[in-house]
Amino acid sequence: MSAAIDPRTPVLIGVGEASERLGAPGYAALSPADLAAAACRAALEDTGAARPVAPQVEVLAAIRQFENSGPGAVAPFGRADNFPRAVARRIGANPARAIVEPVGGQGPQHLVNEFTNAIARGEMDLALICGSEAISTVRDLAGKGETRDWAETVEGQLEDRGFGPGLVTREFPSHGARTPIQLYALFENARRAKTGQDRAAYQLEMGRLFAPFTQVAAGNPHAMSQTRYSADELATVTPQNRLVADPFTRRLVARDQANQGAAVLIASVAKARELGVPEDRWVYLHGGADAMERTPFARNDLSGYPAAGLAARRALEVAGVDVADVAAFDLYSCFPIAVTTVRDALGIAPDDPRPLTVTGGLPFFGGAGNNYSMHAIASMVRRLRAQPGAFGFVGANGGFLSKYSVGVYSTTPVAWKGFDSSALQAQIDAWPAPAAAPDDANAGVVETYTIDYSREAPYGVLVCRTPAGERFVAAAEDPALVETMIQREPLGAAVVTHRDDKGRRVAVQLDAA
Repeated sequence: MSAAIDPRTPVLIGVGEASERLGAPGYAALSPADLAAAACRAALEDTGAARPVAPQVEVLAAIRQFENSGPGAVAPFGRADNFPRAVARRIGANPARAIVEPVGGQGPQHLVNEFTNAIARGEMDLALICGSEAISTVRDLAGKGETRDWAETVEGQLEDRGFGPGLVTREFPSHGARTPIQLYALFENARRAKTGQDRAAYQLEMGRLFAPFTQVAAGNPHAMSQTRYSADELATVTPQNRLVADPFTRRLVARDQANQGAAVLIASVAKARELGVPEDRWVYLHGGADAMERTPFARNDLSGYPAAGLAARRALEVAGVDVADVAAFDLYSCFPIAVTTVRDALGIAPDDPRPLTVTGGLPFFGGAGNNYSMHAIASMVRRLRAQPGAFGFVGANGGFLSKYSVGVYSTTPVAWKGFDSSALQAQIDAWPAPAAAPDDANAGVVETYTIDYSREAPYGVLVCRTPAGERFVAAAEDPALVETMIQREPLGAAVVTHRDDKGRRVAVQLDAA
């Protein structure tokens, strides 16, 4: 069938990865640009092309590093001012367009979705996307008092797409929930409330979810952790596996100390043939979708991720396959709830034998900043080449369960269908939001909570509903009240608050179960 396929059909023709572990043989403390370039070289080689590929690259898009993910972000050792062109000149490319993608782990899959559609429309023929992080190296060298000069000025066009829209409103950060761990802990405990489980049972469920991920990571040469853990070892609190924010132990959250880069090459069928890329390297995107969820305070149900579920089902619909037809998944796994919400939305049973990760997942493979899903795509492409005709599903998450991009892949040739997620997004945007509690409301029932153990003293954050169903957020700072949250069940507890001198709601009474 591939001989008759439209020459404008997009195909993935090359994938590559690069990684370094501290102290491992050959460790060179590579910069992010060097890691990304190494991954790009691997992707170029992976094509098996008969002609040089790098000089033909028309568009090179880079995922934004953590050190460039906000207006106040600092790169301790400096950074390239035009990252994609810094990578391009390392590999002998001179693309007409250089792009830096907005913040978010959905970025790699979003770019695949964008560029495959653009190739099909005739806007380009060959695009390279890449990204990298050297967080582990930076922390190690800084801890030793060492430094490097990674600052780099590169001339040429750059399309910097900015940081993206704000993903959380003031209600959460003003009461102490500022980081992903804190926000995701609130989501996770909301899910625990919905499932009706106690703390111990839910901890074990999270451990059972991620134990198979450690088995996959153990066999991945690019994984930052290759230790196999049982469900109990992941769930049980120990000095080595401390609580970071209720309900998360350290081993249940994304591992940000990673030195990893990944790259993906996408071409039109005509360009792939012109370059002499063997057809056994080609992988087709059968379906895709992109969606953006409401800000957390504006979501009626903090236990789920309905926008991701819609995007996942839409991508399968475009591909013309059922979830039962998919051989392997990579569901973004920064925290357990990022996996379970999509798994449950797709109707995948907890004991389904199909893998939910092809890399090992963010807590074990590594959370390479916004670029993790580039590694997922690379691993999926290799898996599908080894299993011709099978389907693979990559789900990429960004923000606070905020942005979700999906791709359904196979080596099976398919006529390009194209896809547009605007109608999907309009549906999400039309969902009603819960009412905010009036300023004088001071009592309610706990909808979800977390206890942050990263501070000198544990600190609580409560999301509550008034008797009328209006939502408010409150801080829990009093040591005795926080101890009550630790010893007893906060979910469903009656809470009374007052306003402090900063205008925040602070819990003064908690009648926990």
